[in-house]
Amino acid sequence: MRRIILITGGQRSGKSSYAERMALGLSRKPVYMATAHIWDDEFRERVRRHQERRGPEWTNIEEEKFLSRHDVSGRVVLIDCLTLWSTNWFTEDNDTNSCLEKICREFDRFTQQDATFIFVTNEIGMGGTSVNDVQRHFTDLLGWLNQYVAKKADQVILMVSGIPVHIKDDHYNEALSD
Repeated sequence: MRRIILITGGQRSGKSSYAERMALGLSRKPVYMATAHIWDDEFRERVRRHQERRGPEWTNIEEEKFLSRHDVSGRVVLIDCLTLWSTNWFTEDNDTNSCLEKICREFDRFTQQDATFIFVTNEIGMGGTSVNDVQRHFTDLLGWLNQYVAKKADQVILMVSGIPVHIKDDHYNEALSD
């Protein structure tokens, strides 16, 4: 059965480790889809530590942009993360509206599969407004994408200091349809 779960929060809020525990609770052989582009040595080391922490039960897929080219039907797949995935699109097309349209189309293609999707994202717009024009546009892009995904999600969880706060669940969806 198709299901979309969104886990959001600030940097170092415990999103990824919570998402990994959730995926392992739902499947003995989950898929980990990493969207990161390796920009520098520090980030390469961070990725290495993440891969080392996960065990052999994970099927690892590295995909920077076109998630839908991977068949994950019938699987539990953790996508980490929407922020980095959006960055990969934004670096090629920093027109916020055009970029958002492309990302949403790809999201819809990918999530048409019959799978359980666990998306991790960041809440980067909760702080002050950046003086940098590019950062402001990216913050807008990610905020709108997060809203798009949250609207389509069956469940939304906000991580605060390692504590999951349930924002939306299946019962919320049922109430909206009444």
